[in-house]
Amino acid sequence: MRLRRIRRIATCLLAAMAGVFVTARLLQPDYPWLGFVAAFAEAAMVGGLADWFAVTALFRHPLGLPIPHTAIIPRNKDRIGANIAEFLEHNFITPEVVRNELKDVDFAGTCARWLVDDTNNRAVAERIVGTIPAVLNMIEDRDAASFVGGTLASSLKDVRLAPLMGQVLSVLVANGQHVRLLQKVLGLVAAALEENRGYIRQKVHDHSPKWIPKMVDEKFFERLMDGIGSILDDMADEDGEWRARFHDAITELIAKLEESPEYEQKLRALLTRGLTHPLFREYVSGVWGDIRIRLLAASESPESRLLLRTQGALRIFATALEQNATVRAKLNEWLKSFAAEAIVERRGLIVAVVQKVIDKWDAETISQKLELQVGSDLQFIRINGTLVGGVVGVLLYSISLLLGGH
Repeated sequence: MRLRRIRRIATCLLAAMAGVFVTARLLQPDYPWLGFVAAFAEAAMVGGLADWFAVTALFRHPLGLPIPHTAIIPRNKDRIGANIAEFLEHNFITPEVVRNELKDVDFAGTCARWLVDDTNNRAVAERIVGTIPAVLNMIEDRDAASFVGGTLASSLKDVRLAPLMGQVLSVLVANGQHVRLLQKVLGLVAAALEENRGYIRQKVHDHSPKWIPKMVDEKFFERLMDGIGSILDDMADEDGEWRARFHDAITELIAKLEESPEYEQKLRALLTRGLTHPLFREYVSGVWGDIRIRLLAASESPESRLLLRTQGALRIFATALEQNATVRAKLNEWLKSFAAEAIVERRGLIVAVVQKVIDKWDAETISQKLELQVGSDLQFIRINGTLVGGVVGVLLYSISLLLGGH
C-alpha cells in the first residue's frame, strides 16, 4: 500500500535525523564542522516531529493521548459530512456546472454508434421482445375489452358525434362517393338474392297455405323476385326517381346531423350501448386473445419475425440518427436540458444521500477512508517538514555563528 510505504519513509527519515544528531554531537568536539550537521539534524527532528503531530492529530490522538484539538476528523464527523454535502450542492451540482460539463457530450451520437452494431441492437431487440410475455400475461381479455371501451368512450366524450358524421357525409356527397356506396350496396343485395333464390323459394312455399297450388306459389315467387329486381334496377338508375329521393334523403340527414340535438343524443346513446354491449366486449376479447397468442409465439422464437423486425428498426433508426446531424443536435439539446434539469432539481436528494452515508460511518471508518485518500500527500508534508526544518536549522546555526563572531 502506497500510504504505508510513504509513512515508513517519513518515519525512517525522522529516525535517521535523530541518529545523525546524536552522532554529530558526539563527534563535534573532534570535528567542529559537524556542528552544521548537528544543527541540520536537530532542526529536521523538530520539523518532522511537529508535522507528524499535525498529521496524526487529524485522524487520531497522537500516541493515544487525549490531547485537546486532536482526532479532529473523528470528533467532527457529522459536521464534515454536512459541509461536504453543502459544498457539493453549491459548488458542483449547480445549473452552470452541470450544463458546462454536459455541453460537449454527444448522447445521441454515442447511442446511434452503439446501436448500429448488430450485436448491440440485437441485445436491445431481445430485451424489448423479451418483455412482451410479462406485459401480455398481465392483461386479461376482459381487461383489454374494458380498456378499449373506456378509452374510446373517454376519447369521444368531448366530440360532437352528429356534426362529425354530417361532415363525413358531406365529404362523401361532394366527391360522389355516396353514389358509389349505394351502387355497391345494391350490387351486394342483387348478388345475395340471386345466390339465395332456392332458399327464398322454399320459404315462400313453407309459408304459403297448403290449399294453394304449388304453381301459384311459384308464380308468386317469380313475381316477387322480378319486383325486387325491378326496384333495385330503378334505384341503380342515375336519372331515376329513387336516385333523386336517395340524394334528398342524404342531404336532409346531413342538415339534421349538423343542427339537431336529438340526433346527437341518439348517436351518443347508440355509441354507449355499443361499447357496453356484450357482443362488443366478446369481439374485443377475441381479437386481443388472438393478438396475444401471436405475440407470445413470436416473442418465444429466437429467430422470430418480430425480433428481426425490431432489430432492423433499431438499426435503421441508429443509422438515420448517425447520418442526420440536425436531428442529432436537436435530440442532444433536449437530452442535455432534461439531464441538467433532472440532476439540479434532485441535487437536494443527491447531497442528502451523501450526508446520510457519511452519517452512517463510524468515526474510525471515516478517518480510515479519508486517510487512504489524502494520507500519502500528508506523509510527504512530514518528509518536506523534516528537510525544510533541517535547512532552516543550518541557516539559524550559521547566523548564530556570525553573530557570535562579532
